[in-house]
Amino acid sequence: MKRKIIPVLVAVVALGLAGAALWHFRDHREQQADALTLYGNIDIRQVQLAFNGSERIATMLVKEGDAVKKGQLLATLDTDRLKHAVDLQRAQAAAQRHVLLRLEAGSRPEEISRARADAEAARVEAQNAERTYQRQQQLVQEHFVASQQADNARAAADAAEARYHAAQDALKLVQMGPRKEDIAAARASLQASLAALAVAKTALADAALYAPENGIIQQRILEPGDMASPQRPVYTLALTDPIWARVYVEEGDLGKLKPGMPADVTTDSYPGKRYRGWIGYISPTAEFTPKSVETTAVRSSLVYQVRVFVCNSQNELRMGMPATAIIPLNAGAASGVAACPHS
Repeated sequence: MKRKIIPVLVAVVALGLAGAALWHFRDHREQQADALTLYGNIDIRQVQLAFNGSERIATMLVKEGDAVKKGQLLATLDTDRLKHAVDLQRAQAAAQRHVLLRLEAGSRPEEISRARADAEAARVEAQNAERTYQRQQQLVQEHFVASQQADNARAAADAAEARYHAAQDALKLVQMGPRKEDIAAARASLQASLAALAVAKTALADAALYAPENGIIQQRILEPGDMASPQRPVYTLALTDPIWARVYVEEGDLGKLKPGMPADVTTDSYPGKRYRGWIGYISPTAEFTPKSVETTAVRSSLVYQVRVFVCNSQNELRMGMPATAIIPLNAGAASGVAACPHS
């Protein structure tokens, strides 16, 4: 009897194990269907920081490995020549401003009075010259003087009359004041001087190098005393916000992803640790699978690049580090713009 029961028990156990295995396999497949696993590398943006000017470097305030904040002063140039240039342009602008003010103010009352007096003196001189000519002309008719004297008197009277008319015109010009074209030219010259002053001030401001974003100084390329220029980087700054995992998805899975979907990122350096993230970008064009990416697909197949933004508050992720992104497919896209909590 016992011999008959043993095969039955073995069969029951076998069926139970098979059922458990089938249940585990189906459950595992369902779990795999609920998430998409993508492979790639951690990517960090780098910025080559350079001065927007050509001067000797005076100070270097940070070194390699230092964490810097946006707007932090990193280095300065020698500013002696730049300050003198600002002072020169400021003085020239001030001089040109006074020229414009003088033209806009017009003639002073004293200048008008002087011009009026000159015109009156010229009138009196012209009248006197005319009377002298009339007397000389009468004496010529009476044969008391030669005709040449009358001719000389006529010429002197004509010259005096011309000077009188010139004095009258000068008085009108003084009363009218400067021409509007001269005022416009002076105003344009002032604008040019102010623009040159702004350029000099900008050059002086460019003598200070500030961090454009939060990051870590990756390289300190130049030192105090080196000649800086826009073509010579001073620092290499690794931007720590945002950091993303550059992963790749096959065309068959492309429709499952949408920007804003949450994701978990893992690395070999920190086994078992998951970094919170979200999909921030899906490439509109396909490319061949990069050789550095380990996937189960054939390497020659076409894939699409996906950027999974990652929270890296403890600064553990490094550029080029292999990464795995696990994207739950039943979570949907997050509403609004995802962001990492500030530590």
